[in-house]
Amino acid sequence: MSRHVIAVYPGTFDPITLGHEDIVRRAAGLFDEVIIAVAMAHHKKTLFTLDERLELARDAASRYDNVSVAPFDGLVRDFVVARGGKAMVRGVRGVTDFDYEAQLAGMNRNLAPDVETIFLTPAATLQSVSSTLIREISQLGGDVAPYVAPLVLQRLMEKKRARQAV
Repeated sequence: MSRHVIAVYPGTFDPITLGHEDIVRRAAGLFDEVIIAVAMAHHKKTLFTLDERLELARDAASRYDNVSVAPFDGLVRDFVVARGGKAMVRGVRGVTDFDYEAQLAGMNRNLAPDVETIFLTPAATLQSVSSTLIREISQLGGDVAPYVAPLVLQRLMEKKRARQAV
């Protein structure tokens, strides 16, 4: 009996980085289908709108036949279960991430016992990359080109120019 295993990679992706893309690449090789679930993130003040974050995630997903992108609101557990997901993929850069992610994984296991959380680490060269740092460095004039896809870099520069024009 053949199983079609769906994994969901949830996050805010504000913006999606090459670290995120590395996790997507690894997950795409492990699972039959990967859904990048972009959180509406009502609780955060994001630099990019939901539609912009979806566009950037779709650009990253376009490199893989088995990766799609969808928005979600509410509990990620509900999204994963509704999509038939059997795994939730989480990127972990270091021990601080692991501590937080292990707590989330435990709670998600309580909420959705049939969904496993899989931790993946990005390439060593991307261990220090976070969306928060990318936003801050970019807005302060630093070079983030080595850490984001060309479309993300373009959108970051547009945001910076728009802020300077105000």
